[in-house]
Amino acid sequence: MFVQLLDIKSYFSRASLAFRALKSRNYALYMGGMLVSVIGTWIQIIAMGWLVYRLTDSALLLGVVGFASQIPSLIFAPLAGVYADRLNRRKVIIGTQTASMLLAFVLAALVLSDNIEVWHLITLAVLNGITNSIDTPFRHAFVRDLVTDKSQLQNAIALNSTLFNSARFIGPVIGGVLIAAVGEGWCFFINAMTFVAVLVSLFLVKTIFSKPQKSENSILKDMGEGFEYAFNNKSIRYMLILVISSGLFCLPFQTFLPVFAKDILNGDSGLYGILTGAYGAGALTGSLFLAMRKSIRGLPGLILFASALFTTGLSFFAFSQWIWLSVPLLVFSGFGMISQYTSVNTLIQTIAEPSMAGRVLSLYGMSFMTVSPLGAILLGWLSGIFDIRYVIFGSSLISVVAIIIYAVNRNVISKTVSELDISK
Repeated sequence: MFVQLLDIKSYFSRASLAFRALKSRNYALYMGGMLVSVIGTWIQIIAMGWLVYRLTDSALLLGVVGFASQIPSLIFAPLAGVYADRLNRRKVIIGTQTASMLLAFVLAALVLSDNIEVWHLITLAVLNGITNSIDTPFRHAFVRDLVTDKSQLQNAIALNSTLFNSARFIGPVIGGVLIAAVGEGWCFFINAMTFVAVLVSLFLVKTIFSKPQKSENSILKDMGEGFEYAFNNKSIRYMLILVISSGLFCLPFQTFLPVFAKDILNGDSGLYGILTGAYGAGALTGSLFLAMRKSIRGLPGLILFASALFTTGLSFFAFSQWIWLSVPLLVFSGFGMISQYTSVNTLIQTIAEPSMAGRVLSLYGMSFMTVSPLGAILLGWLSGIFDIRYVIFGSSLISVVAIIIYAVNRNVISKTVSELDISK
């Protein structure tokens, strides 16, 4: 199986397939605008992490800010998932993107005027978290509105992941340079300006989402139905267990990259950008790898392989004291992470009933938007007791339990995939 997964020559022979979803005008417009915006977002993420650590010199406060930025999804993501099945997604995304732009301007003003304090950062992180937790389920479901040919859905999802990971690769490198050159404040201002691109693209697209779906049920009942549907569908259940475990024990390591850059590898903001960019480069490679696939067959096995790669790479990175080793380990980790998450996203969108897509995707989104900050605050607290390297290593090993659970039940998912017409 793994030999087939790593048959690189066969993937490059069909490289032209990687961008086939861009034939859709709506999808191409949206992707172009979003690429610019997400690069700006990653510039801000890098600047925020460096600013917090520069002001506080505390790994715990890095975890607190990470927690503050994502914990709102615990409340808002399930609600947004319900509304993503009811409302005009394009209009909601315009609203959330506008709100994010305004928050970035406020952050830039506070830093450039030299009035920034840690409580400002935590407050703005919470507000950004609320906006993002609403935005994410709508964005995931919006891909279905943009692509007319549903046989292209897998490619559209993979390209969406490619876009975000291109930005994850480019943004941190630019951010690291900008921090050293002009400071964090201008990074936040630049991010605010990049939202113009995605807002213009959203006004230009003409979506197929004709009428918002209406429901006679209460919000809580619809939420409950979403949870029940996801739990009763064994394929979705085991995939969610896997990504929730990764979100809790593996993804939070990104929050502590400033500590590794400054204290473990004796670097500066430039090295921080390089480390984050290396992780993004691996994720970008994984996204392109998935975009060149012709069908969803084989994805259950790829998810298992990618999960093991993510955990293994992270375990070795935790104890690396050399830049030349840390960078490729982060590349491998990024490849494994995005291959795992994007493949799960693709299968969930393919397996889930259209009427349940928004709600199930909100649960998927919670795996990295809700449980990840819980992991960040936990690991931040533990880093005050133990060496951060042992904390990251130990947390990555714990996630192996979920990988074993998935491996034992992988045939259930493979059977579901084989029964789907779109995979034939």
